[in-house]
Amino acid sequence: MSRSFASLVGVASVALLLVSGIETHGSAQSTVSTRNHPGALARNANAKMTNATSRTQGPHRLAIHVDVNDPAVMNLALNNVSNIVQHYGELGQKVEIELVTYGPGLHMLRDDTSPVKARIKAMSEATPELTFSACGNTRENMTKTEGRDIPLISQAKITKSGVVRLMELQEQGWSYLRP
Repeated sequence: MSRSFASLVGVASVALLLVSGIETHGSAQSTVSTRNHPGALARNANAKMTNATSRTQGPHRLAIHVDVNDPAVMNLALNNVSNIVQHYGELGQKVEIELVTYGPGLHMLRDDTSPVKARIKAMSEATPELTFSACGNTRENMTKTEGRDIPLISQAKITKSGVVRLMELQEQGWSYLRP
């Protein structure tokens, strides 16, 4: 019963938003025609959806988060990258992807411990829109713990804080994925 009620409230809310948008942004004529012709509401809603879709045709942007030292997760993240690049490539659309590592996930970008460094090298050469960011805080802590400099692969760029970088990307409208 509560699911039905929640669904009904959700549908009613969407309908109310659509009607208010039409009455606020449409002409008096379109408001009258919407009231007299139920199909006009659907046409206006579809037009709004089409306009919103066309605005997102710039490059798709995705931030991917790896924070575990697990080769399976690292390979899953790289598989996600490959699938996304292939999908949008087939559509003729651009995509930018930034893979951010921190904590134990930094091992993905460490030159001495990465189980996927050869794959990262090949993917970086094939996909210039792909960026790998390494958390500077994590690297600094690992340097202190291990008592030596932590080497990163050449494809990695250092960001002050991996968590902050993910937050900033999301604030800039990037989509977020944690495999």
